[in-house]
Amino acid sequence: MQVSPAITGRSIIRDGALVRDEWTWIDDDAPLPVLTRARDVLVSSARWRRDRAALLTRGGRVGVRLQTDELAASIADDVGHLALIEIHVHKFVDGRFYTTARLLRMRHGFTGELRATGDVLPDQLFFMRRCGFDSFELRQDKRVETALRALESFSVVYQGAEDQAPLYRRRALG
Repeated sequence: MQVSPAITGRSIIRDGALVRDEWTWIDDDAPLPVLTRARDVLVSSARWRRDRAALLTRGGRVGVRLQTDELAASIADDVGHLALIEIHVHKFVDGRFYTTARLLRMRHGFTGELRATGDVLPDQLFFMRRCGFDSFELRQDKRVETALRALESFSVVYQGAEDQAPLYRRRALG
């Protein structure tokens, strides 16, 4: 478990560690900024559909935010152009974000960063990671230390998922 108290700005959990978020959110009605090649921008799926060509030619990495009710198929043809897909969880009890993550990874071949934001709770992180998420922005009232411990909750899994082979398959391989 790695916690870095010196992080400034918005922080996220990525690959089991607290890190600074380098992505800049661009509102739907804001003009597209002229950004340096190193600047990474995150836009809504509506903005992506509207300004796709401009976003791809400006340089820098592009990420898209999906809402819980948006289907993975809505951006399936574009996953090769995206470095980040962020799924905003409206309510933790709505489990569609798990399915969306799994479909993006398994059916649509997304290999970039897959982030959960919004109503994200520490006790969900282990299961979110199994579905393909690799970064998380916790709900503001939740503690990072608790979330990092939650990622290490289980050491053995019996069902196959995005993160690793199940125990029976690992045993068969030797």
